[in-house]
Order: sequence, then C-alpha cells, then structure tokens
Amino acid sequence: MDRATFACSTAFFRDYSSSSQGSFCLPGGHVDFIEKVESFTYSDFFRDYLIPNHPCIFSAKFTEDWGSRRSWVTWDGKPNFDYLLQKFGEAVVPVANCDVKEYNSNPKEQLPFKEYIKYWKEYIKNDYCSSRGCLYLKDWHLSRAFPEQDVYTTPVYFSSDWLNEYWDAIAVDDYRFVYMGPKGSWTPFHADVFRSYSWSANICGRKKWLLYPAGQEEYLKDRHGNLPFDVTAPGLQDRSVYPRYNQSQPPVEIVQEAGEIVFIPSGWHHQVYNLEDTISVNHNWVNGCNVAIMWCFLQDELAAVQREINEWKDPMDDWHLQCQLIMKSCTGIDYKEFYNFLKVIAENRISVLENGLDDEASAKNTPKAAISTLGMLHAVFDLKRTVKVLTSLSANEDFKKLDLTSLSPPPEALLHHLKAAIDTALL
Repeated sequence: MDRATFACSTAFFRDYSSSSQGSFCLPGGHVDFIEKVESFTYSDFFRDYLIPNHPCIFSAKFTEDWGSRRSWVTWDGKPNFDYLLQKFGEAVVPVANCDVKEYNSNPKEQLPFKEYIKYWKEYIKNDYCSSRGCLYLKDWHLSRAFPEQDVYTTPVYFSSDWLNEYWDAIAVDDYRFVYMGPKGSWTPFHADVFRSYSWSANICGRKKWLLYPAGQEEYLKDRHGNLPFDVTAPGLQDRSVYPRYNQSQPPVEIVQEAGEIVFIPSGWHHQVYNLEDTISVNHNWVNGCNVAIMWCFLQDELAAVQREINEWKDPMDDWHLQCQLIMKSCTGIDYKEFYNFLKVIAENRISVLENGLDDEASAKNTPKAAISTLGMLHAVFDLKRTVKVLTSLSANEDFKKLDLTSLSPPPEALLHHLKAAIDTALL
C-alpha cells in the first residue's frame, strides 16, 4: 500500500474507546454509497466505517473483475445454472426451508447441488411455488471446498480478518460463505456470529436488508426476553407480548443491487430478503476494531449459561468447566479457545514486526502477507487492541477458575511479549 493510500495511518494510534461502537441513529436512515474504487482507501474505510461501526454500500465497480460476476451470471443478469452445474454439480450443500420455523431458525438439510438446482429451476417454472417450500442454499463453504475456482477476491477493506486467519490456521472451519436462493427466500432476524462484522456481495440479483443498530434489539424482545423470528410480523404490535416495541426505531432499510457489497456493522441485528433469484458471497470477520465487542458477547453468553444451570453449582464439582462446554456448544468457542485465538493473531503480528516478511511469504495469499500490506502501524494497532482484551481476559474470574496449565505461552508471558513488541516497534 503506497503512502497516499495510507495517509491516515496515524488514526490507528488513537485510543478509541469501546463507546465509539455503541448504538446510534443514522440521520434519516441514510447509508453512505461508495461509488469510486480509485478514490476510496483502506484508511477511509477504517476511519469512517470500521471504528464508528457505521454501515455502507460499495458500488458494483468494486466487484466487476471477479470471476463469478462474469461466469456465474447470464447475459440478462440471472444465475447461470448450466455453468454452476458444470463446476459444482457433484457437491453436497446446506439448504434451509424458509417456510418452516424450527425453534428460532429454519431447518436445514444436506442436498446434492445438482438436486438443488433442479428444484430451483422447477420453482421458477411453477411461478415460485413448490410443495417442498421455499428452499435457500445457505452457509456453503464453497471457497474451502473449491479453492482452485476463480470466484472472488476479498477487497482490501475487509482483509484484516482475524476470524478466518485463526480458523485457517487450525484448519477446522472458516466464515466464508456462498448463498444462493430464489426470489422470496429470506433470512430471519439475527446478529452475526460472535457479533462480528459481515460483508455481503451480490453476484447477481437484489436483496432488501432491514438493519437495527446495536442496542435497538432490546426494544424488540418479548416479555420473556426472546427476540422475534420475523421482525415484520404483526404480532410485534401486541404490547402485552412485546412491551417495548413502540420504543424501537424503524429499521435502516437497504436495497442492494447486483454487484454491490453491503458492510454490516458489528452487533447490528438484521433481516434479509432476496427480491430476485440471487447469489451472494458473505464473510463474517473480527479485527482490532471490534474484538472487544466479541469479548463482551462471550462474557454475556457465559453469564446466560451460568444463570440457566445455577441450581447445579453446589453439587457439581466441575460446574465452571461444564458452563464452558455448554457455551462452546452454543457459540462455537470457549474462554480457552478465545485465548488461543488472541495468541495466534498476536504471534502473527509480532513475527512480522520482529522478522519482517520473506519474499516467499509476501508472494502468497497468507495472513502475514495481509498484515504486511496493511503496514506496521496497523500491526501495532492490532497488538494494542489485543493487549486490552487479553488483559481483561486474564483478570476475568471465570477464566482464572479454569485449568490454564495447557496454555502455551501462559497469558502473563504472552502479554509481556506483546507489550515489548509494541514498545520496540514504536522506537
């Protein structure tokens, strides 16, 4: 990244407080539209959207060189079923039924991709109606299954991606998804995993987004504290069931066109509709700007588990461990893995700061190459934010009750190394 692009790099040293990411009201529900690639830098995005936690829309110019924009779409803007079948016909994909509510989500099944495409074609032919319901291919890890395919390139604005950096490192999972669904398919009201950021790019088709700034979801809960499945349901008007609904702000509404990218801020709840037959690429990601929000979310999740099984606290010798196990089964992570997550992120940045980047690593699409591209100041910013969260984690009473002997290095040693690396980098 050249000097002009990174002119605002000193912003990374500001001591932004967590309050800068609190709830707010967008004037008139306005969401910024970023038109030109050449005049919008990473530093612009960092300053104006990541740190203040504001949504924005990127124009289709930001995705026009993607392979999927050329080959996955017909001349008239529809999904290219023939091409998709040729490339992915034998894959098995996760498919949700939008017409069925199971607990607070849509039930999923695994289907051969070619069967799903056959269903989709018939669904269109039958005027978007089927006895099988409205089926939506969701959360498909296509990039992991087909790494050789030229589908898309992650824009630099979203390249500081700790979630995928960590899960790639342990080779267990990732948070990169492809969604494909007919007109009328939708995703119920939710906030993203770990209260992460997300970005969503339409390869073809159009989506409507209903966004609620972080904190607004509190007014949408029923008298038992449960969030609605469908935020547009008439039942929310019933004050005996949803006593605070009339205090909520109207949602921020976005209509996303083909090729456009929507940036969803951390902790914002949303509901999404496909207005046409639509294919999209979605990533969830966390970085130094919102890792504190992730940590607060994990503490809230553990507290909820502890309340649920509080009656078993005295008779159960390993109650604290059981709480961690339950939390991990619900959220996908516990406190010890969160420590390892912070460790991997920290050590990658310390390595770049202390050793630089060799030619082989810089030529590859690796986390360290991405760190190097964003520059030393960004790495220092990341480490400073990691120090804050790791200090809080280390002092947390629930964390200290766990057997921490398996953690290497110990939290105190990692903190010392982090602070030393920051001090050295700033000399």
